[in-house]
Amino acid sequence: MFSGGDGTPDKNPPGSSRSSSGTPEPSFGIPTELPTRLPTKLPTLPSGLPSEFPTDLPSEFPSDLESLIPLAGDEVPYYMLRTGDCFNADAAHPGQAAKRACADPHDAEVVKVAELEGGYATDAALKNAAYALCRPTLEREAAEQPAGSVQGSLVQYPDTTGYRVGIDNVACSLAGDLGPDTRKLTTPLT
Repeated sequence: MFSGGDGTPDKNPPGSSRSSSGTPEPSFGIPTELPTRLPTKLPTLPSGLPSEFPTDLPSEFPSDLESLIPLAGDEVPYYMLRTGDCFNADAAHPGQAAKRACADPHDAEVVKVAELEGGYATDAALKNAAYALCRPTLEREAAEQPAGSVQGSLVQYPDTTGYRVGIDNVACSLAGDLGPDTRKLTTPLT
């Protein structure tokens, strides 16, 4: 415990002083001596660092990595779409979707997102399973739309490589028209 000169406990913390004027006066303690010895040896790095790194990628990675990661802007991999999302599809970028507002012209609208389960050895087996998941919903939703508004459907699913690395979503969408004379949807589906 620190005590003041008048016999009462000091109310100032250590490192400060009390003046008779009532204004605290700081007390600084600056070292007056600098170290005279500097280290003469630098630390050494461990010698057991690897000198070679692997050069081959695992074979499980898809060669089309674009389909696995989100792209800039409004383009997303199809498996990131949600029910009610409207988008444009581009045949030059399969597996990608350019999200659009449903009130603006767009190619398709997602009516269901489903998950594949089970083992599939071929792309054809995945396609059949994806279409089986989508068919009932697509038929029901298409029947509820105004005549002439929906011209087709789009089922997006992973290939076998994507499925093996965990991509198991299927996007089931109704479309205005995906052919060369493209007719767009202009409102959200009912």
